[in-house]
Amino acid sequence: MSSRRSRAQTDPIEKANQKSDQEFLSTYIQLTGGHVQWTTKWQHPKTGYEYGLVLVRAEAMTDPDLTSCLDMIDLTSGQDYRNSSMGWNRDAKLAEMKSPGLRYILVRDGVGAMAAFTSFMPTYEEGQPVLYCYEIHLLDRVRKSGLGRLLMGYLCNIAATLPPITKVMLTCFTSNEGARAFYEQMGFVTDDISPRPRVLRGGRETRAPDYVILSKVVDRLTSG
Repeated sequence: MSSRRSRAQTDPIEKANQKSDQEFLSTYIQLTGGHVQWTTKWQHPKTGYEYGLVLVRAEAMTDPDLTSCLDMIDLTSGQDYRNSSMGWNRDAKLAEMKSPGLRYILVRDGVGAMAAFTSFMPTYEEGQPVLYCYEIHLLDRVRKSGLGRLLMGYLCNIAATLPPITKVMLTCFTSNEGARAFYEQMGFVTDDISPRPRVLRGGRETRAPDYVILSKVVDRLTSG
């Protein structure tokens, strides 16, 4: 037990996950030379509407905010889940969204309604230290506005300032061609750990995987 506790105290990813939201923001996102600059106010370039951004841990998410995010997942990706082998389980997804260590960047409009969000966590994926993007969803009214790139830029800031992390990683349904094209435009490629189609005897392939794992290697930045 003491050995495990010692590792947790010295592991930089564990230490990052123990930081308060303000500490995490100032150390890994709010950078003078980052990929993108942090802002608490974002203005839609076409409509001129202003939206507010906030960073919050899963443990501090309110039930209404969790419900709004869950509803957005169902709206934007629910059909992809239902058409996949994993299916759509609202309760299971909600439990996943409450995972300790998960953080959210929430984007709300002027009356407080959720317009977009991303959730992420520094973690290890099959032994690789990564910044994993668990969710990123935008309502139609803020798509193709630069907001998606802004949110992904914040994740790149984190990955670039939190050694030993060197990449951002995420999962994308193969059926979501628009999302995959967006990620590829941002420099994401299929990661080595992404599932591959299995070949049966006689050279016949099974059904292709429902999803791909994409990743983007980022250049190291200095925090502060």
